[in-house]
Amino acid sequence: MWISFGTTWGAVRLITHGIRGGWLPWGNISTGGQHLHHYNLGIATLAGVGLIAVRGDERAVGHPAVAAAYGAGTALITDEFALLLDLRDVYWAKQGRLSVDVSLGVLSVLGTYLTARPFWHEIATVTRHHVGSAAKRHLAPAP
Repeated sequence: MWISFGTTWGAVRLITHGIRGGWLPWGNISTGGQHLHHYNLGIATLAGVGLIAVRGDERAVGHPAVAAAYGAGTALITDEFALLLDLRDVYWAKQGRLSVDVSLGVLSVLGTYLTARPFWHEIATVTRHHVGSAAKRHLAPAP
């Protein structure tokens, strides 16, 4: 999920800069003359992942592809966070920087969690062991 979030976010940033800079051969996605923001694709992706989580079989729920889709969908939404917050297209304005900050924050928190996960699991194991030992000593009937 972390890798797909980072990869998708980076790719979307590259694509949007390429469209704006005119060095990519295609333009914005639109339907009926209305610009389709990429957060819409993110919402659709998360809706699909949610459907799998609620109605999918056990193998699909924990599948790495589902986690990757969740990360990608979240990146598409997070990249346009400022637009969703203000309900104005501020992607290229100063306020659009908020989307970058939120996205980098999500990447940092997820990266820290994934990196430190073995540490926290070990802390939990040691704590359970010590609490269990202390409980046995203090709750044991007196001789």
